[in-house]
Amino acid sequence: MEDALAEVVATEGPRALVTTATGKFWSNGLDLEWMGANQGEIPAFVARVHGLFARVLEAEVPTVAALQGHAFAAGAMLAVAHDRVVMREDRGYVCVPEVDIRIPFTPGMTALLTARLPHRTAHEAMTTGRRYGGPDAVAAGVAHECAPGTEVVDRAVAWAAGQAGKHGPTLGEIKRRMYAPVLDTLRRSDVGL
Repeated sequence: MEDALAEVVATEGPRALVTTATGKFWSNGLDLEWMGANQGEIPAFVARVHGLFARVLEAEVPTVAALQGHAFAAGAMLAVAHDRVVMREDRGYVCVPEVDIRIPFTPGMTALLTARLPHRTAHEAMTTGRRYGGPDAVAAGVAHECAPGTEVVDRAVAWAAGQAGKHGPTLGEIKRRMYAPVLDTLRRSDVGL
């Protein structure tokens, strides 16, 4: 993902990023089993995840998460770091279940979620682990639109194409200024574990 994002940002001319997946999950978040077996590597790994969130949040290109399936935990956080979220209307959930799996959000994750979601939605999502289906996600401000499964990517690409001509350095600077405190928190050397 880091390489794909770097490639898109470095491309000359009109460009945008549409992040897609196949199957039941758009992203199921972090590999908790791997993390359990590699305790010593967790701080560096989480810092890298935070870095990815920051790079998507401030990207000098329009970004769209095209959710054909579930986006859970860090996968949901990655989705909301995009400028726009298009979600399948009939299947799939966006959910941050950390309260249920007994893993507190890092300060960077908290900053990202509270900056990108409406305050009441962030509170509900983070403290209850609620699963938002397509129409509920749109109503709560988690997603911008939902579509039939076969149209999710097309709608995401259509929006991205309409935004692709934006001047990259200007777009990136606007995002960096809007989200400066979030970006600072995500890039802190102490990830808050």
